[in-house]
Amino acid sequence: MLGMSANSVSYNEQGSVESGVDAAQENSSIPASISGGGAAFSLFSADCKKNEDLKEMLESNKESLKLEAMKRIVGLIAKGKNASELFPAVVKNVASKNIELKKLVYVYLVRYAEEQQDLALLSISTFQRALKDPNQLIRASALRVLSSIRVPIIVPIMMLAIKEASTDLSPYVRKTAAHAIQKLYSLDPDQKEHLIEVIEKLLKDKSTLVAGSVVMAFEEVCPDRIDLIHKNYRKLCNLLVDVEEWGQVVIIHMLTRYARTQFVSPWREDAVFDENGEKTFYDSEEERRVDQSKPYIMDPDHRLLLRNTKPLLQSRNTAVVMAVSQLYWHLAPKHELSIITKSLVRLFRSHREVQYIVLQNIATMSIQRKGMFEPFMKSFYVRSTDATHIKTLKLEILTNLANEANISTILRELQTYVKSQDKAFAAATIQAIGRCATNISEVTDTCLNGLVLLLSNRDETVVAESVVVIKKLLQTQPSQHSDIIKHMAKLFDNITVPMARASILWLMGEYCEHVPKIAPDVLRKMAKTFTSEEDIVKLQTVNLAAKLYLSNSKQTKLLTQYVLNLGKYDQNYDIRDRTRFIRQLIVPNEKSGVLSRYARRILMAPKPAPVLQSAFKDRDRFQLGTLSHTLNSQANGYLELSDWPAVAPDQSVRIVEVVEPVKEAGAPVLGKSKPGKSAEKFYSDSEEEEEGSSSEDSSSSSSEESESESESEENSDDSNKSSSSQSENSSRESDSEKKKKTLKNKKLQQQKPDSKDSSLSFGTGPINVLIHIWVLMLLLLFCLTVSPAAVPTPKSSILSPSLLSDLQGLSISPTASALQASFPVFVPETSHELLHRMTGKGLSAQYRFTRQPCIYGNSMVSLQLTLSNSSDQALENIHISEKSSTGQNIHRFNAIERLEPQASVTVSMGVDFNDSTQAANFQLCTKEDEFSVSIQPAVGELLLPITMTEADFTKEQGKLVGMNESSATITMTPENVSSQSVNRKVVSVANLGVIPSSQENIHRFAGKTVSSGCLVLVSVALKDPDAGITINTEKTVMGSMLLRQVKTALTNSGP
Repeated sequence: MLGMSANSVSYNEQGSVESGVDAAQENSSIPASISGGGAAFSLFSADCKKNEDLKEMLESNKESLKLEAMKRIVGLIAKGKNASELFPAVVKNVASKNIELKKLVYVYLVRYAEEQQDLALLSISTFQRALKDPNQLIRASALRVLSSIRVPIIVPIMMLAIKEASTDLSPYVRKTAAHAIQKLYSLDPDQKEHLIEVIEKLLKDKSTLVAGSVVMAFEEVCPDRIDLIHKNYRKLCNLLVDVEEWGQVVIIHMLTRYARTQFVSPWREDAVFDENGEKTFYDSEEERRVDQSKPYIMDPDHRLLLRNTKPLLQSRNTAVVMAVSQLYWHLAPKHELSIITKSLVRLFRSHREVQYIVLQNIATMSIQRKGMFEPFMKSFYVRSTDATHIKTLKLEILTNLANEANISTILRELQTYVKSQDKAFAAATIQAIGRCATNISEVTDTCLNGLVLLLSNRDETVVAESVVVIKKLLQTQPSQHSDIIKHMAKLFDNITVPMARASILWLMGEYCEHVPKIAPDVLRKMAKTFTSEEDIVKLQTVNLAAKLYLSNSKQTKLLTQYVLNLGKYDQNYDIRDRTRFIRQLIVPNEKSGVLSRYARRILMAPKPAPVLQSAFKDRDRFQLGTLSHTLNSQANGYLELSDWPAVAPDQSVRIVEVVEPVKEAGAPVLGKSKPGKSAEKFYSDSEEEEEGSSSEDSSSSSSEESESESESEENSDDSNKSSSSQSENSSRESDSEKKKKTLKNKKLQQQKPDSKDSSLSFGTGPINVLIHIWVLMLLLLFCLTVSPAAVPTPKSSILSPSLLSDLQGLSISPTASALQASFPVFVPETSHELLHRMTGKGLSAQYRFTRQPCIYGNSMVSLQLTLSNSSDQALENIHISEKSSTGQNIHRFNAIERLEPQASVTVSMGVDFNDSTQAANFQLCTKEDEFSVSIQPAVGELLLPITMTEADFTKEQGKLVGMNESSATITMTPENVSSQSVNRKVVSVANLGVIPSSQENIHRFAGKTVSSGCLVLVSVALKDPDAGITINTEKTVMGSMLLRQVKTALTNSGP
């Protein structure tokens, strides 16, 4: 109704405007001083003139006037005004070269393209050209407008535009493409198969900006295609923390449905769940009995979902908290449900609309799990400022939480609520008292006595509700409460509410044998006022007369006939039919059938006592947090949660094959320049001979390089660990010599477990990063020559200037690119605890970020692990479990076969964090135990430093503006104003390179993300005493996080 009335008003206003324009044209000579209608006419003519001015501004040649007109038009739309008549004038500017004007035109077209389809179709070619615009906002806006034109004839154009946008370099455009999928599907459902292909492609997108939108499209188009989620399940779980809030809600609801189809129930403690799902064919009865005693083992992917959604309980968005709560309710083991309680109670501080939804869900939960919310019972006490519907829900929850221990406290609270001025709330309180009396037998008498006292209340609503509740309670023990029935009969004359009077009459008839003297007298009074009573009271009067006729016919025979005669001619046909039926049933005559013999058994049959249940008892059939649960009725589009499968489906469908970087056979790049040969020394033992024989031709050198590379692949770890001792050997060794060398190296490794050789493994290093590897090897060899101890640690966190200049002076190639990788300016020596010795049963682990390029992969972050054995016994086979990775690609260190007591060993590993601060979870194992550990990276450790000229920095910064730019202004302390202090603090926070600057007050830093290689540009402009920090990067989430850390570092005093 509201929507219809609003539309009719807008059409009337538009019609009035048009009529006013016609009148102005025809009657231009009418004076404006006419009262009444003249005032209205002048008002409409002013509006018309106002729109004419806007049209003139839009048709002018000045961009400033057009821009001002569009701002005013968008302002009218924001106020709810109808600006559709300006569509022809606005659509002419769709091809404007002014970006700001084009954005506003697209905002207008999105609003009115569906209403003005014919005019919008004229600009299709312009929108198609805009899809190729360099500005990502223009491309996205053009796609948004195109998808808003709901004309079937342009479906192929929309389909092509969506496919192109789904492969766009900008994540914002890909996000818009995901939104357009839903619009196209609603316009033409026949495109479903083509849209599923696009959804499958977008589901593989690693951008957090796209994840939520594509999952929403998946839910709208093909929610039953669970197979599309298998390969992306772990990625979605790991990206969940970084997705925007409303995307998190959509993804969590989708993953809830997915988990219910892929994992077995964690609630069935008596059942057997084999983790591997493999059994022998001929298994005996004894083996089955042993299997039945095994505890339930949760699927690692099931645990991954619960673990990654738990931090979202602290979200500021109530919808996210509610989504995580329903996920835990439907998926988590029952003993883990308590963690959502505090988060739900925290939401009571929100608006009443939020409170209503949260309380509804808590009311459903509290029926099955009272213990969850019992410690927070006081949070559900009613406040005077609460609305009636909030009070009723809190009352419902308090009643659900009532038990023998807290019933006295709850009853005292309910006594206060009965005195409320809110009549509906007072009536609901009396019903709650009745439920408490029914559920807890110890307080039934106390509640009955309290309700009887309320019968003398002045408020009719309270009295009526008390009578109804007492009637239900008396049905449980009628013989023991005849005094209460007599007391209610005495108050009958003073009660005027029909339901209360009907309840008393029903009690008199049902238990007339307990009050044989009072019941006939009540019937006599009702016979006098029968014609003036309500229908429900008349029906109960007829029933009372029939029951008294059967039990005490001597006193009530005439009264019964009189009442039946009155009912025979009543205006209500229900009463007339009931009267005729009762007369034939209880008064035997010739026409009476067999049924009259059983009249007493029919009317006087004992009735079961009513069960006072919560209104939320059956709502658990709907998923919590959904519209269907709120309405207690299945809404359109509701997707039911499936039951847990009896047997878990195949787990391997969620395993994503990680494509390892492969070395190029032959390595033709290495033969092109001499620096390539010098770089290969660390992979081959035959390079010493190559340097000695300078007269060899290119063909022989290339063949030797290919042979040496194949040898390095065979002995990837061992040959590199002892590269210094093998440099004089020939590259053409026999197979037996190779085996002897391998055995010898293994023995050396066992004898010296403390050495740092395991960190020099190059088994999976790609050829295209040889330069970085060569520099890293120089650094490591330098450290080994200076400190050959078992556990070397850097003595200084900053590289020496002489070493840094020497390393930078070693040119690898004659031509350098504009963006070059550089060396870390600052290497933190702080170590983080990975595993405590108490938790690890003597094994402790520390990790630190080396800030060096990772030798195991271009997209990995290099880490150094220090493993120590503080126990009295040697630890064997220390390794990382093969099944430990939870989405990130982790390069594991080689297994340490034995670690002696009080010894330590340092190893290196690589982790691909996918440019996310999501922790990498894995299991550190020994021969006997497994320990779950996690590495949490800071955003600054996900970068690699690069160097560039100031001009290149300015050029790249100009490309990363708008949504890709984050800035803030801070007030710096005096000790942080110097250039050295600013540089030191920024590089300590993030692994960035320092860019030379011609301006003393501007400091520039550059880096790139390890995984995707996106540029990260940081500039600090000093303006005494303030400083402006600007961060430009396509990774907007990383940019905002880095901005916060840089602000904190520059505002804090001290080193």
